[in-house]
This record gives sequence, structure tokens and C-alpha cells, in this order.
Amino acid sequence: MINRIVGWVVLVPLCLGLIVFALANRHFVAINFNPFATLDAAPAPGYGVPMFIVLYVVLLVGVLLGGIATWFAQGHHRRSEKHWRREAHLLNTELEGMRKTQNEPKGPLAEVDDLLELR
Repeated sequence: MINRIVGWVVLVPLCLGLIVFALANRHFVAINFNPFATLDAAPAPGYGVPMFIVLYVVLLVGVLLGGIATWFAQGHHRRSEKHWRREAHLLNTELEGMRKTQNEPKGPLAEVDDLLELR
């Protein structure tokens, strides 16, 4: 519940701010990826892309690159979790096999095992 409230408190003003920013920056800007180009070679004013689109694209690329970097950084943790999950599965399988071979009668510990879902 608190996550939903915080989400609304943060996201609504952020979205409103982005909309106001887009409306305030509708003028066209020339995009040039050549840092060595002279000003004479620049296109005529009025041609180009609206400034808010340029900034939104840069924001989107930054979010995507940050997500990819985080995904690679957490790879070690995912491998470790996969290893421990596999080991827990093997141990549970081994435990079930030992219980079947022993044919132990139901006793006071069997009720505890049922509560912990060990069987």
C-alpha cells in the first residue's frame, strides 16, 4: 500500500513536469553528431527535431543503458541463486528417497514435517 502511495506521489509530479517541459521546449534544434563541423556547414534554422524529443530520447537511452549495466552487474547473484536452488532441489530429492527407503512409521516428527511441507 505504501509503495502505491509513494509511486503516485513521485510519478504524478514527475509526469506533469515532463509534460510541462515538452510544451515549453517545442522549438526546433539542429542535431549534429560531428564535433568538428563548422558553423557554416550547419543546416538552416528551423530544420531539425523538437528539443523535447531529443532530451526524451537521451533519457530513454540512459535508462536502457543503466538497466543493461545493472543486469550484467547482478549476473553473479543470479548464478549463485541458481546454484543454491539446484542444490536445495537435489537435497530435497535425496531426502525424499531416504524417507521412502526407510519406510519410517508416522510419529510425532511426521506432523512437524507435514507442517513444514518437507514431505
